[in-house]
Amino acid sequence: MSERRQLINIAYRLLGSLAEAEDAAQEAYARWYAMPGQQREAIESPGAWLTTVVSRICLNLLSSARARRETYAGEWIPEPLPDRTEWSTGRPGGATVDPADRVTLDESVNLAFLVVLDSMTPAERVAFILHDVFCHSFAEVAEIVGRTPGACRQLASSARRRIRASPPSATPAAQRAGIVRDFKQAWEAKDINALIGLLDPGATAIADGGGLATTFPHPIEGGEQIAHAWVEIARRRPGDMTFLERTVNGQPGLVAQQDGVTVTVFAFDVAGDRIKHIWVVRNPEKLRRWTTG
Repeated sequence: MSERRQLINIAYRLLGSLAEAEDAAQEAYARWYAMPGQQREAIESPGAWLTTVVSRICLNLLSSARARRETYAGEWIPEPLPDRTEWSTGRPGGATVDPADRVTLDESVNLAFLVVLDSMTPAERVAFILHDVFCHSFAEVAEIVGRTPGACRQLASSARRRIRASPPSATPAAQRAGIVRDFKQAWEAKDINALIGLLDPGATAIADGGGLATTFPHPIEGGEQIAHAWVEIARRRPGDMTFLERTVNGQPGLVAQQDGVTVTVFAFDVAGDRIKHIWVVRNPEKLRRWTTG
């Protein structure tokens, strides 16, 4: 069971969904315990066996994900994660989650990075995550994806090209936090000029309601268009809704709460001194890990 956290960390990066990552880890354990005891004892490294199995489960899920996305209501955004001090089980009462289920928040789980990962083929994603993020050899990756080590090297190289095409923000964390704070203040003040000044002219905003929460159905393109949309959101804001600064996947973000319950998570990608992307997650199934009242 000491391997559980590592398995969930791998599976979340592969799937972009903590719920699916937990299911994948659970399935790997089910297969482990379904084996005869003598067969389990013959396995020299249970951790390596579990990693192989959970990675194959994720590869299969990724291969079917594109078909499932076609039936998904609206845009799909990876499941956002709160700061480790704010995790809850997602059950009534908001009990603290088992530390083994917590995902390590580093650059490989910020929303911008996960969105790029989502553009990769399943094999590219598995090869890149296992080799470049978790330091598995290409021989080990080959066993998982069913290709030669050389082919896996090519997959990881192709994945790196995608990453380089969308480089991570070079803006210092404190400056990013300040820009998000300024955005929040301008939004609450309905100051459209200030919002436009904080948004990159080519910025995009994407929302994920999953058909379970109301949101704008198509991406909004252009800083000025986003500013107008956000002012309209502010005008329609319920009286019991508050906006709070929070860490989203290790990056400065915002949440909207009603009666202490998180109903929306906003993640930002900052380039220079402007906001380039905003991801809005309102699908309640993706907000279960956020602390609730």
